[in-house]
Amino acid sequence: MIKKFLLGLFTFLLIIGGSNIANAKTWDKTFPKSDKVNVQKVEFKNRFGITLVGDLYSPKNINKKLPAIAISGPFGAVKEQSSGLYAQTLAERGFITLAFDPSYTGESSGTPRHVASPDINTEDFSAAVDFLSNYKNVDENKIGILGICGFGGFAINAAAIDTRIKATTAVTMYDMTRVSARGYNDSVDENARYEMKQKLNKQRTEDFKSNKYEGAEGLPEKLTGNEPQFVKDYWGYYKTKRGFHTRSINSNGKWNMTSSLSLINQPILQYSSEIRTPVLVIHGENAHSRYFGEDAFKKLKGDNKELFIVKGANHVDLYDGGDKNAIPFDKIENFYNSNLK
Repeated sequence: MIKKFLLGLFTFLLIIGGSNIANAKTWDKTFPKSDKVNVQKVEFKNRFGITLVGDLYSPKNINKKLPAIAISGPFGAVKEQSSGLYAQTLAERGFITLAFDPSYTGESSGTPRHVASPDINTEDFSAAVDFLSNYKNVDENKIGILGICGFGGFAINAAAIDTRIKATTAVTMYDMTRVSARGYNDSVDENARYEMKQKLNKQRTEDFKSNKYEGAEGLPEKLTGNEPQFVKDYWGYYKTKRGFHTRSINSNGKWNMTSSLSLINQPILQYSSEIRTPVLVIHGENAHSRYFGEDAFKKLKGDNKELFIVKGANHVDLYDGGDKNAIPFDKIENFYNSNLK
């Protein structure tokens, strides 16, 4: 409880553009702290009135305005996990980066907890751009975003609506609306989807009656060995010291079961073909989710779009590099250097 209190205690507040900023004094990440960057805890609101909390990483000894990147994901993770690693590494390479907890998760506000929304989670990226556009050390004309896993899909969706976003990277992406409505590899048909909706709406009635929200099935506490390989991969990240974090839904909680109804009913990426800014889609060669990235890439138009496949990598290898150092940070750095100028 003391640790949680300290993490939520924003002292030494400074008001910038209506946002609260505080020093991140306690290191509670799943990756080692770099001595090459400064990190601050920040707060900002989205257009739904939800307060988002992030970690702002900056290169030391800034003497000019820099390009910036807002980063979130994976789906069910927190900023102290994969998005923070990406943010810290890219800050070491000269960018101001913002790893943030999406609405209803982590240290960000919003009730009920552990809810996802294609609309609100897309807006979360635009809210992060709001913040960065008004931060004193950021060049507001050089802002990009990076989404991991489910937030790779939301990042592309944000790029389709927010013209302030000058470059977008989707890493090991899921289309959460597609997988929620159609299952893996589009295996769920209309009848099965209707049965799923009946079950979830019945649960809404029960939730109201009990005044609590039933959680969806999450990762098992222990593996039996009979799970699909991708579940074993997720477990190896979220449930072990490699990536476990107390506030992470995938590590230590459950999604609100009925929140998947909005994902089923509101498909994202409808206007992704209209994105005029550069997009880099990165996926692992052996990722079970690879088809999401490849299909999303097919919808993109223009000669400033690229699909980059990491040889030998699975879905989770791109969360933290795995034992293959699979994250292509040189590729990502060059992409933003080329397009945030």
